[in-house]
Amino acid sequence: MEQLAVPPQVMRRRVEEVLDLMGIARLRRRALRTLSGGEQQRVALGAVLTSSPRILVLDEPTSALDPAAAEDALSAVLRLVHDLGATVLAAEHRLERVVEYADRLVVVHEQRVRDGKPAELLRDAPLAPPVVELGRLVGWDPLPLSVRDARRAAGALRSTLAGVPARVAPVVPGDVRDGLLARGVVVAYGDAVAVRDVDFAAAPGEVVALMGRNGSGKSSLLWALQGAGPRRAGSVSVAGRDPANVSRPEAASLVSLVPQQATDLLYCDSVAAECAAADRGARAVPGATRVLLDRLVGGPGIDDGVHHRDLSEGQRLALALAVQLSGRPRVLLLDEPTRGLDYTAKARLAGQVADLAAAGMAVVVATHDVEFVAHTASRVVVLAEGEVVTAAPTQEALAGSPVFAPQVAKVLAPLPWLTVGQVAGALNGTGVAHG
Repeated sequence: MEQLAVPPQVMRRRVEEVLDLMGIARLRRRALRTLSGGEQQRVALGAVLTSSPRILVLDEPTSALDPAAAEDALSAVLRLVHDLGATVLAAEHRLERVVEYADRLVVVHEQRVRDGKPAELLRDAPLAPPVVELGRLVGWDPLPLSVRDARRAAGALRSTLAGVPARVAPVVPGDVRDGLLARGVVVAYGDAVAVRDVDFAAAPGEVVALMGRNGSGKSSLLWALQGAGPRRAGSVSVAGRDPANVSRPEAASLVSLVPQQATDLLYCDSVAAECAAADRGARAVPGATRVLLDRLVGGPGIDDGVHHRDLSEGQRLALALAVQLSGRPRVLLLDEPTRGLDYTAKARLAGQVADLAAAGMAVVVATHDVEFVAHTASRVVVLAEGEVVTAAPTQEALAGSPVFAPQVAKVLAPLPWLTVGQVAGALNGTGVAHG
């Protein structure tokens, strides 16, 4: 507002209004560098709103936000639209969060642009939220865009599924002593304690989701488990060794972390140079990382000479993942890996995570993406204020949660179904529910 020459008395009033509007008054005195990614995103959105714009353009406004924070942010934006007459254009891959609020939908696919009412375009759009996919599956007309509308139409479906057991495809993990085992982990920054006496485990062949609201300590715990982050107390063991107390090459063979910003791992001028550097760092056969990259993206679709900043979000994530996997770690940690990914890219990532687990790797995914967790994780650990408040199988942890339940679970509650794929399997008589 100083750059816009807003008078000081107006500036103070608007700051207070936006702090309340965005629910970030508690962050008032915090330094930006101490905020989580989601908290920073809410502050950035609040800073834009202080100028009372007539037209607001948002690029992935909820990508780093937990479900509750995303609802708060969208409520603030909707207030501008409904009460002040502002116009909002939002580019968002998580359609399940925003499509019910949209007056118009613009679909860009294969160099074609379609513009119209959301319910009409989503009837055959290449990408659709779970509630729309469920409507397509069972033939609802009109297609529901919200959980509320879908619940009204789902009476007959709930009756059909009530007599079908929800048997989840079993996951048989290996010995946790060969995977990740942490006891009493404490992470603190000065006087601020981010992680409090946390016990955590991930066995070979298991995918564990780490969830919790923004600022709950997820990223701090991941870095402590990886060995590079601060750890005030507690122990971490990967196959009997502490990643913080071994050489870097040995640590890379134990556990690797892909952070929220994949570009933090990439520093060379080309994809080929990144792959070659990863081969050298992991003492792997030349070309091994490039083979991993091609496998992750489904073929040699990325040119060697391109810079990582010219890649799509999905391609950049695949490159960072290939770099980290080049060390053949026993444990893989992923921090918000679905940020910026559309449904197709997320489905591909889910398949890659499943393949890694099937090959005997322990995978831990810190995420706010409840739909991704429903498809990939066998177990969920929820943090609040740095403490574990839930540790349970995915079906149990998500189905009964008003905050972390995916759309299908909300539509079919109290039945325990989580995904459209599970419902399709039940309706087809297979009995076993796959993601």
